[in-house]
Amino acid sequence: MEKIKHTAIFTTFKAPKDRVMKKNIAFFTFMILLVQTTLVTGQINRFPSKKPKLIVQIAIDYFRIDMLYKYQAKLEEKGFKKLMSEGTFCKNASIGYGLTQTVPGYASIATGTQPAVHGIISNNWYNPLKKTIVDACFDPKVTITGGENEPSLQASPKHLFASTFTDELKLALGSRSKVFAVAMDPCAAVMLAGHIADGAYYYDNRTGNFVTNSYYTDSLPDWVGNFNKKQLAFTYLNRTWETLYDMEKYTECDNDSARYEKGFGAGTTFPYNLTAIAKLDKKHPDYSILKYTPFGNTYVHDFAIAAIAYENLGKDKYTDYIGIGFNSLRYIAKYYGTESVEFEDAFLRLDKEIAHLLEFLNETVGKGNVLVVVTGTSGVMDPPEYLKSKKITAGRYKQMFAYSLLKTYLGALYGDGNWVSKFDNRQIFLNRTLIEDKKLNLAEIQQKTADFLMQFNGISLSVTATSLKNNNYTEGVLSKIQNSYNPKRSGDVMLVLQPYYMEDVSDVSASGSPYSYDTKVPLMFYGWKTKIRKIDRPIDISEIAPTLSYILEIMYPSGSAGEIFTDFYK
Repeated sequence: MEKIKHTAIFTTFKAPKDRVMKKNIAFFTFMILLVQTTLVTGQINRFPSKKPKLIVQIAIDYFRIDMLYKYQAKLEEKGFKKLMSEGTFCKNASIGYGLTQTVPGYASIATGTQPAVHGIISNNWYNPLKKTIVDACFDPKVTITGGENEPSLQASPKHLFASTFTDELKLALGSRSKVFAVAMDPCAAVMLAGHIADGAYYYDNRTGNFVTNSYYTDSLPDWVGNFNKKQLAFTYLNRTWETLYDMEKYTECDNDSARYEKGFGAGTTFPYNLTAIAKLDKKHPDYSILKYTPFGNTYVHDFAIAAIAYENLGKDKYTDYIGIGFNSLRYIAKYYGTESVEFEDAFLRLDKEIAHLLEFLNETVGKGNVLVVVTGTSGVMDPPEYLKSKKITAGRYKQMFAYSLLKTYLGALYGDGNWVSKFDNRQIFLNRTLIEDKKLNLAEIQQKTADFLMQFNGISLSVTATSLKNNNYTEGVLSKIQNSYNPKRSGDVMLVLQPYYMEDVSDVSASGSPYSYDTKVPLMFYGWKTKIRKIDRPIDISEIAPTLSYILEIMYPSGSAGEIFTDFYK
């Protein structure tokens, strides 16, 4: 960093003889030296700039509010604790829709609106006309930059119906404002980046490199190529994953050998020989293993720091942005559950990454210049098997059994025919072509379907698309389900499972309900003008994007209702 000299101040200022004035001069000289020293040692611009020079938006998968309290005794003083104690901690933030999967979370954070408006109703959805499942981010027209074409990597925000905060930032400031996003998952990166970003980078499971695609650029910047050459994915996998602390200190979780754990490679107990699991000594190593470890988050952290440094983010008067998606907690929960030693260890390691990132931002950009926003894309349910062991009513909903009986029931009512096209994401898609051909009443069949499914164990509520279109629900579960419903992409009947029930799938833990364990997420602000305070009033994560737009005095995202809050800095 360039040192700022104050020679002219000292050579032209003459001290008066008055004793009081001498004291003032001594104080003035001391303050100048203090400012000079502060600048030299990296504490840049102690006083906040008019607008943040850099916005760092951190979105964490399966980040439930109670985790901050649950693991508090083991957290770093400079990580999550710093965000909670030196920034604004919104203790009552939540997700306002019912199908709380991760990609809708990223989309809602980015667009400032609900899935009903931005259109990303779930991680994927069924297209009745083409009879196919549509991935929320899949874009077959893009080609991979920095790697080979692979459908899982071909991603863009083209399915978003609404603009993002970053879109409005680029529309307002053009190339003067730089926008980047990075995550392990393509969807996380492209949703945070938006439509007009300078770059969205994500992980290639086959090579261990970060790639992007032709939607954003046809060539990787030199610094990305040089970063990939370091082969950090190989380095992080060429080790044994051991616990940070002695095993007896992991008292906030279940035993290391819980029966419901499935594991991702070799067993379900520590330590994990990642070198062997990833087959690093073979011709074709399995780099996908990295995201199932806490070192996936570490790798994203490393790349984000490189992007901030090499792209000179936050170095001029125009606000820059970087979105960072941390995905590994979700992958670990999928195979081990949220009550596992593996999950707790990964959370504690993520806390250390947050601490290092905050330290880096303070030293290079300056706390007064950077606004850090941290939240979760969803909460997560604990394994139902674990909950049942604690005598809590929980279970797994047998969706395929219900699906089979529903088809038989509708056949008995309306005659032979394939009356149900798809049962997906807690939604029933009826065969509307057959219903029209038979000249039957769609609303009636929807209601018959909804009533029939209510008989099954694990179902709390079933509501028809007709009801969601014809009514305005303003509170409770129905309001959240309505916020998840989009007539172009949602089914004919939407289901809500009972609390602590999840589908009978392979995941040990999962999200996707309108209940508090899936909707209550942390929201923290740190840095630029942020007050040290705790906010107890309800805040929806859809308020983040319009609030950032308000701060920068730019247009709100197109689908946003414009709900903002300024409590954190005013």
